[in-house]
Amino acid sequence: MQLKAKLARNALTIGSWITLGHPSIADIMGAAGFDWLVLDTEHSVLELSEVQMLIQVLDSRACPAIVRLTSNHPDQIKRVMDAGATGVMVPMIKTAADAEAAVNAVYYPPRGQRGVGLARAQGYGARFQQYRHWLEENAVIIAMIEHIDAVDAIDSILSVPGIDAYIIGPYDLSGSLGRPGELADPEVQAAVERVKDAGRRAGKAGGIHVVEPNPEQLRRNIEAGFSFLGYGLDIRILDTVCRSHLQNIREAL
Repeated sequence: MQLKAKLARNALTIGSWITLGHPSIADIMGAAGFDWLVLDTEHSVLELSEVQMLIQVLDSRACPAIVRLTSNHPDQIKRVMDAGATGVMVPMIKTAADAEAAVNAVYYPPRGQRGVGLARAQGYGARFQQYRHWLEENAVIIAMIEHIDAVDAIDSILSVPGIDAYIIGPYDLSGSLGRPGELADPEVQAAVERVKDAGRRAGKAGGIHVVEPNPEQLRRNIEAGFSFLGYGLDIRILDTVCRSHLQNIREAL
């Protein structure tokens, strides 16, 4: 089943984040069995040429590649989709108009306003019509809910046709409430609950990013009702595994 269909059914999916540009990282993580992987251009130094290369690697592993953008700019969305991304994760969606702009940038007319070009996604021109059909059936748009303004407008955001799922950015959300990093603060938790409630009303798959690779925290978020879960990221997985293994080795000596 394609990722878009899984999201529509609110099926549980677990993905992770890639911030390092080496193709072996994407190859290893793609082969590990994640349901999707995010190529993070917002908080990394990944360039567009590297993003396309990583998409190609993930395609070889049949792992959907979602590009986390730096902004909700139609030119950036068009370029990563033309590179062959399965979809986009759009930061700082605060209003329904923001969500509509993202949808318009992903889809061609008459549904959207995306400019037509011939690049990797379209088979370099050989499969444009096939890509048009693929786009309608498979493209994924994830709204990042990471500001209290988005929480206040959450029902209208999730009602926009074409938004497949949302993911909460807990750190930025806490910062917008004047409590950066205080994720357990009651006001921050209340905002998260408001988003979850709206997601249930709208029937939208919702998620959160468990930044530190902690299986117990992941389990708690699944039990809390999230179905679109980000688990760790390449640098945190690498760091925590190295540290824990070395600690175990040293304790055994």
